[in-house]
Amino acid sequence: MYTIMISSYSNFLKSLTMNVLMVLIVFAMSCGSVTPQRNHKGFQRPAIYILGDSLVDVGNNNYIDHSTLTKNNFRPYGIDFPRGKPWTGRYTNGRTLVDIVGEMFGVEDYIPAYLDPATVGDVVLHGVNYASGGGGILNETGMVLGNRMNMDAQLDNFANTKNYIISKFGDRGSKNFLAKSLFVVVMGSNDFIDNYYIPFLSIPEQKMLTPEMFIDKLISRFRLQLTRLYEMGGRKVAVANVGPVGCIPLERAINRILNATEWHTKDDACISEMNDATMLFNKKLKSLVMELNSKFVESRFLYVDIYGVFSDVINNYQSYGFENYRDSCCQTLPDPLRGLLPCDAKGEVCKDRSKYVFWDEAHPTDATYYIFAKKLLERNSKYVYPYSIQQLYYT
Repeated sequence: MYTIMISSYSNFLKSLTMNVLMVLIVFAMSCGSVTPQRNHKGFQRPAIYILGDSLVDVGNNNYIDHSTLTKNNFRPYGIDFPRGKPWTGRYTNGRTLVDIVGEMFGVEDYIPAYLDPATVGDVVLHGVNYASGGGGILNETGMVLGNRMNMDAQLDNFANTKNYIISKFGDRGSKNFLAKSLFVVVMGSNDFIDNYYIPFLSIPEQKMLTPEMFIDKLISRFRLQLTRLYEMGGRKVAVANVGPVGCIPLERAINRILNATEWHTKDDACISEMNDATMLFNKKLKSLVMELNSKFVESRFLYVDIYGVFSDVINNYQSYGFENYRDSCCQTLPDPLRGLLPCDAKGEVCKDRSKYVFWDEAHPTDATYYIFAKKLLERNSKYVYPYSIQQLYYT
C-alpha cells in the first residue's frame, strides 16, 4: 500500500515538475523577443533610436517613392559593407558612424531603417533608425532633392514607434523603457548645404535673412523639436553639431568653378563663409544643449562635436593614414566638375578607399567614420560634453 502511495506521489511530482518546466520555457520564449539585448555580464542593452540626415541614413530613402533624387540602393555604394547585400542605402562605401559606434558597444545587429518592411513588431524594441538623406531641421530644407523626411516627420515616425512600445509595456513601463533608451540626433548639415547656401537658388533667402538670422531660425526650430523628443520620453539624447560643410568636395568644386563671385574666393579651398556660419550655429547649439539640461533636470543632453573631430582629420589627414582629403573616392565627372555630383553606378571608384577622407561629394568613407567613432568614444574625449557617450549609454 505504502509502495503504491509513494509511487503515485513520485509520479505526481514528476508531472508537476514537467508542467512547471514547460510553463517556464513557454514564458521565456514569449519574453525573449521583447527583452533588450544582454551581454555576457547580464547588462541590459538600451534601445537606440536615431534621427538624422544622410550621414546616418541606413536605407530609409530606399523606400521613398521615385520622386526623391537622393537614394543609394545600387553599387558602388556599400561596396565594403561587411554584411549582406552591399547596396544598403547608406551614403558611403561601408558603415556609418552609428553603425560603428553600435559595434563598439557590442550591439549585435545594425539598427534598422524605419521604412524597411521588416522593421515591425518587437524589432523596434532594440532600436530604429529614422534618418533620411536630404533631411533637415527646417521642413523646406532639401526641397530640391524631392521627397525626404525632415526632423518633424522623423519625430512623427518615432511617435508611431512609441505607440507600439506603449502597447507592449503600458504607460508606466514604456516611460521606464524610453528613459533608459539612447537617442542620437544628427541634423543640420543640409540646412546649410541644401537650403541657405544653394548656389543661385538661395539668393532670395540670403537677401531677406543674414546668416545670423537664419541660424537663429534654425536654433528656435531645433529647440521645439528637441523639446518634443523629451516630451515623448527621450531622456538620454546625444546631439551632434554640424561639421565643416564648406570643406566637402561638393563645396570645393563649387568654389573652383564660381570663384569670381562674392563668397567663393580661393581656387578649390573650403568655403569659409559656410564654415563660419556652421561654427556660429554650433556655438548656439551647445548653449541650447546646456539650456535643455537645466530645464529638464531628469534628462541628459549630450553635445557631440563633429565639427572638431572632422576638422582634426582634415587638417592632419596624413597622421591618420589618409592620402587625399579634398576629393571624393567615387567620381562621376572629370575636372573641373569633379565632386559636383553624387556617385552613380558608372562612377570611377578609387582602389584603396582607406586612403580617402571622402567617399562621394559630401560623405566620409568607412575609414573616416571609424576614426570619428574612436575619437568620440576615447576616454575623456574632448569632443563630447558634458558627459561621455559611454555614460549616456550605460546609465
